[in-house]
Amino acid sequence: MVRDFITLMRPHQYIKNLILFAPAFFALRITEVDTLLRMALGTIGFSLVASAVYILNDYLDREEDRQHPKKKDRPLASGRVAPHQALLLMGGLLLIAVPSFYFLDQLAFYLVSAYVFMNVLYTFRLKHIPIIDIFIIALGFLLRIGIGAALAQPHIPISMWMVLIIFLGALFLGLAKRRDDVLLAADGRKVRKNIDGYNLEFINGAMMIMASVLIVSYISYTISPDVQAHFQNENLYVTVFFVLLGVLRYMQITFVEGRSGNPTKLFLRDLFLQLTIVGWIGTFVFLLYR
Repeated sequence: MVRDFITLMRPHQYIKNLILFAPAFFALRITEVDTLLRMALGTIGFSLVASAVYILNDYLDREEDRQHPKKKDRPLASGRVAPHQALLLMGGLLLIAVPSFYFLDQLAFYLVSAYVFMNVLYTFRLKHIPIIDIFIIALGFLLRIGIGAALAQPHIPISMWMVLIIFLGALFLGLAKRRDDVLLAADGRKVRKNIDGYNLEFINGAMMIMASVLIVSYISYTISPDVQAHFQNENLYVTVFFVLLGVLRYMQITFVEGRSGNPTKLFLRDLFLQLTIVGWIGTFVFLLYR
């Protein structure tokens, strides 16, 4: 039972919440002990909030998940965890995690509350509206970096580049995930109510657009005179190579291998992507923190 409760919380998804550290990293403040501690506490708290959101989603989608080849094994869909038990766990996580942000930072508290409110709307209604559903997912990542920036004392201003690039990247990953649902629907397994608003041609075209705009935006960021002046470094363009590698590898996984249904597990299991991310971060560390 404990194992099923842990599975229900989806701890493998917590890796996405490491993005809370991004504002401090690019503001050259990640080495501040107080900032690092606040970021770590905030990441733990936000992970518990995210788990509560996942539980609500699984609770409402348990009938649809039973039709999915992989999601049918989730604790609620399989019946290993009773619905009332899941709701109790969800309520407990929210009661513990959300108020804790009030003591860390009031702005972070409001942003976390907005994240919960947005995801309740998403779970009950917005996820059934094509295109809007992936935009909400992308907005969730923007709220994450907003929370990370608010946790630092003083608050870290968020650049337009970070907002733009993270939003585009999240849209790209969201479209790849929907592509997996479209392929399942083509096999007669309609696992999502809004899937009629998508087809393979639309998804493929939208992914190409997002990938192109993402790459151009990132290149523009690295060669921007303002950015180079801020970091006092003209060699940020070197990191472009890792971004190109990462985007191309993810497109290969999506279009050639056809396994883009769970981005988090892909990042945890694909050595190519892991090495690309390590190389990208390592290059930034070398350029900015030496």
